[in-house]
Amino acid sequence: VVPFCQSKNFADSLKANGLLDEFMLIPSGQHGPITFNEVTFKKMASFFTKHAKLDIKNSFDNYFYKDPAAEVGVDDKGFIRRWLILEPISKPSRTNAIFTDSYLKRTLCDTIYFDNQFTMIPKDGQTVKVGKDKLKWHALDSKNFNTKLFRFSYGLQKPIYGVLYWTVTVVNSDKEINNVRMAVGSNSGSQWWLNGEPAVMLSNDRRMVVDDCVSPRMTLKKGKNIVRGAIINGPGMSDFCVRFIDENGEPVKGITVSYK
Repeated sequence: VVPFCQSKNFADSLKANGLLDEFMLIPSGQHGPITFNEVTFKKMASFFTKHAKLDIKNSFDNYFYKDPAAEVGVDDKGFIRRWLILEPISKPSRTNAIFTDSYLKRTLCDTIYFDNQFTMIPKDGQTVKVGKDKLKWHALDSKNFNTKLFRFSYGLQKPIYGVLYWTVTVVNSDKEINNVRMAVGSNSGSQWWLNGEPAVMLSNDRRMVVDDCVSPRMTLKKGKNIVRGAIINGPGMSDFCVRFIDENGEPVKGITVSYK
């Protein structure tokens, strides 16, 4: 609620830019009961509901899309943008300080949440049973180098805090590439595997930083290579980025990414 002259000027500006559907005047409204009544409350509730729905849609559409190509390349800095992401598993936590190495090993490596957790290459729309919940896999391409899990959950109207995500992708190489390292950044803790072998763990409360942790030297096989990750977060914005780097710290290019 603002003085009339301010709301009038603001409305004129919105109209000039095609952003105002309706402008409701309340003579002598001031800041009291004349302004706050059943009619105005309904108008305000309708406005916020409309824009909340738009915000939810934009949260997804602004960060993800589906490229119809069977394979896509890594981006110009080597980041993998194509992922199969499972809807979040509820894992309540009031703080990320508990994400020690031992906690992550117990929670991400030793606990089974769904069948074939460490071996499946899911299909888009496939569901798995986690406790009493049936969760769906989504095949998506990220518009950013870092995959915004918070936006993924918010756009699907799923839990955004106290969550555990699983993600899978297939990296294709036309030759064997030795001595590469998987370089990962995540918010918050995460564990990553390459072809079923543990690659790198990111523990403790952390923000997503490019190449925050790197694996020991590994080999990308000729053909298909399975990258699997588990990302856990309590409060805060969840996201991650993954790429492979060579002995000189340069991004590995000439590889493609697919869902199968």
